[in-house]
Amino acid sequence: MATTTDSSTAVDNSTATPIEAIDLYRFYHAESDETFALRGVSMEVAAGEIVAVTGPSGSGKSTLVACLAGLDDPDGGIVRVRGRQISRRPEPVRARMRAEEIGVLFQAGNLIGHLDVRANIRFAQRLAGRVHDERTAALLDELGIAHRAHAFPSQLSGGEAARAGIAVAMANEPAVLIADEPTGELDSASAALVVSALVRQAERGTAVVVVTHSDPLARRAHRVLHIEDGRFV
Repeated sequence: MATTTDSSTAVDNSTATPIEAIDLYRFYHAESDETFALRGVSMEVAAGEIVAVTGPSGSGKSTLVACLAGLDDPDGGIVRVRGRQISRRPEPVRARMRAEEIGVLFQAGNLIGHLDVRANIRFAQRLAGRVHDERTAALLDELGIAHRAHAFPSQLSGGEAARAGIAVAMANEPAVLIADEPTGELDSASAALVVSALVRQAERGTAVVVVTHSDPLARRAHRVLHIEDGRFV
């Protein structure tokens, strides 16, 4: 296996840990006040593992997943995806790594409003240079929304939108899937479909990190990490 101390060069990513965070700190300033959102958080998630992150509002959950996805930079510590550092890299580098390695699903959704469901999936694939009509069709079938392939986000129910969002996050067979409250706004039937989709993706070898207040979803995780005041407890 090739190894290197240069974080811009990948190790042999066939064996590298899908995602790991080492001693993350994140703080925010408001006038003279300093608030610590993360206080030395470390974690790693293996291929095929589902890790649920729980905790009260304001505990640092969303900040953590934003740092894991390279959407926010920690003030201290490192995030690596398949052996490559994503933290404190130029945004074009982080965006490329997200497109190739990370599926992201946030509670607010990840659908582009002027594209239909099928086009949203294909757009995610184009960002990584991996457009596959067969993969798109398989995702639509698997998530039960093939009949909504040409519907726009504004035309979808909450459950359909959540499943379409997962299809976008899974479009490129990511090494890591990060979901922030994916079932928070859903009825029980729609939530069950979303949970099943996450479990199936983990069974394919994806490392799944999910922030949740849902007991049914947490019970499907291999591990549950509870965060309070920016620390795992």
